[in-house]
Amino acid sequence: MNEFTSCIYRGNVRHSRLRPKRHQLSYSVFSFLIDLDELPQLAKRLRLFSHNRFNIFSFRDSDYGPTDGSPLRPWIDAQLAAAGIDNSDGSVRLLCYPRVLGYAFNPLSVYYCYCSDGILTAILYEVRNTFSERHCYLLPVESDHTGVVRQTCPKEFYVSPFIGMDMTYDFRITPPSDQVGVGIRETDGDGVLLTASFSGLKEPLNNRTLFHLFAAFPLVTFKIMAGIHWEALKLWLKKVPLVAKPAPPEHLVSLPPHPKTSSE
Repeated sequence: MNEFTSCIYRGNVRHSRLRPKRHQLSYSVFSFLIDLDELPQLAKRLRLFSHNRFNIFSFRDSDYGPTDGSPLRPWIDAQLAAAGIDNSDGSVRLLCYPRVLGYAFNPLSVYYCYCSDGILTAILYEVRNTFSERHCYLLPVESDHTGVVRQTCPKEFYVSPFIGMDMTYDFRITPPSDQVGVGIRETDGDGVLLTASFSGLKEPLNNRTLFHLFAAFPLVTFKIMAGIHWEALKLWLKKVPLVAKPAPPEHLVSLPPHPKTSSE
């Protein structure tokens, strides 16, 4: 029996661009769901996993949030408090790619924030681009949500050189359980431009699973970065127009004035 809330989700990432040229991709990947309060015990109990140290799999606080190496839990609690969300007695679980052999790149990391009774109260989406910049969108979740969560916010951060800034994100989230789902639609005045998703099935986070994952995906994090550049090259060859890069937002975390959130 697995004693940790933290686990692994093995599944697929899919992207589909609709215009001006159609373009699709699909990759087999896995993500860790890390309960931030469990990090010390995970590092002690798992031979192939370390916290803030090199290992086959590792998690570094400096890869996320303020990127200064400070513990993430106080930082996320401060962001929630600034948004008027009380999460002091609840848990925060981060869906992300771990470092593999010391390297990781997370285009999107998702923080699921729960109150003390286990109800999902907020989701923070941390987006990173290939220019070593990052930005976060913090969106409250309705207290009576069940099942799939839908949220909407305006795009405020430059990610792809092939997509402009006058866009809206529509998130469709299946919170972590036996499976997890993260779906994003990117729309503009002409409708849906891009859809992206990750869906995965739960596996225990233990030494046996880590060994098998490394055997099956020995260079998965390198594959992610290589895949980003390979897909960008194919878009360029299709003559999809490039978009100039603006300066990043002044603040690391955005909270839209009137975020829309609903559930199914």
